[in-house]
This record gives sequence, structure tokens and C-alpha cells, in this order.
Amino acid sequence: MAGEVAVEGAAAATEVPDSNQQSHKLERKWTFWFDNQSRPKQGAAWGSSLRKVYTFDTVEEFWCLYDQIPKPSKLPANADFHLFKSGVEPKWEDPECANGGKWTVTSSRKANLDSMWLETLMALIGEQFEESDEICGVVASVRQRQDKLALWTKNATNEAAQMSLGRKWKEIIDVTDKISFSFHEDLRREKSAKSRYKLQKNEALPVSKE
Repeated sequence: MAGEVAVEGAAAATEVPDSNQQSHKLERKWTFWFDNQSRPKQGAAWGSSLRKVYTFDTVEEFWCLYDQIPKPSKLPANADFHLFKSGVEPKWEDPECANGGKWTVTSSRKANLDSMWLETLMALIGEQFEESDEICGVVASVRQRQDKLALWTKNATNEAAQMSLGRKWKEIIDVTDKISFSFHEDLRREKSAKSRYKLQKNEALPVSKE
């Protein structure tokens, strides 16, 4: 609860740059979302605690928000912080996400999580991915044992696009460990579903289906 108040309070207190000052427009609008699943209400549906925090479309607004909103490492366990394209909800059911999947990297160090989060945010709003239209957004998931960062994409079966996105993202967040790609459809059926694609070092290897 404290994490949610801090996030929403910081967003509410954000001073939007003066419209008379020159601002640097982004190519598209982006929205921060926050979800605190640490204390779910009995019988509440998944996603019922998801809250839209703030939508922005300039570089100046982004940095105002980033400077005032808590970093992922400061959030309570079981909280998720999202940055998604405006108009796309960070849910499997959203039409933009329904046929998609996600690249996932784990982190056992909070400092690494914060660093990877910032690098990914800057890459997204700066349109650093060639297949930027394939991207839905990014999710930072704070957990007791191991934190996760996930890059959500639109068309999971487009293997070439997913591999290209995965390689670029791996380079941006500067990780040496493998990262894996899962289909949302698989995860709907089984939470521990096998990954479909993997990237390790500089090599991309589709996972063979059994």
C-alpha cells in the first residue's frame, strides 16, 4: 500500500514543464502503470489492483516523472511497475498483447534492476528498436526471491522479429546471462510453461518443441 501511495503521490505532484518552454516531443505517448499484488482483496480478479499512473509524450515530462517516482528497487515485494504504449493495458487480454509474448531477464541485485529498468525506458521512448511497432511495453516485477524485467511484444509467432528485439534488448541492458521468450498463450495454460526462444551470449537458439 505504501508503495502504491508513493507512486501515485509522486505522479500527482509532478510539475509538468511550462508549455511556453520548448519541449521535445516523443514519437508516441507512453503510460506508467502500477500494480501492487502484495495484499489482494479476497475474490478479486487478476489485474483489479492495476492503476494508471501518468501518460506523457515529451522528454521533459519523462524525466520529471522518473526523478519523482520510486525506482523498482524501492517498491514492496509483489509489486509490478509498467511502462506501456499509451492505449495499451499491461494485460494479456489487451488486443495488442493477446497474441504476444515476453522476453524476460532475472536480477538478484536491486541496483541491476534499477539500471536495466532505466536503460530500457530510455530505449523505448527513444525508439532505439528497429521493430519498435512490435513492442507493447516493459514490466519490472519485484519479488521476494528474484526480481524480473520483461519486455512485452505483440506477435509472438514472428520469430525473426522477436529474435531481433531480444538481441537488441540484451545489448541495451548489458546482460551476459541468457534471456528467454515465452508466449502469453502458453503462460495462460501453464505458469511454468517452457520458453519458446532463447538468447545466450551472442547466439539465438529457438527452443525445440517436444
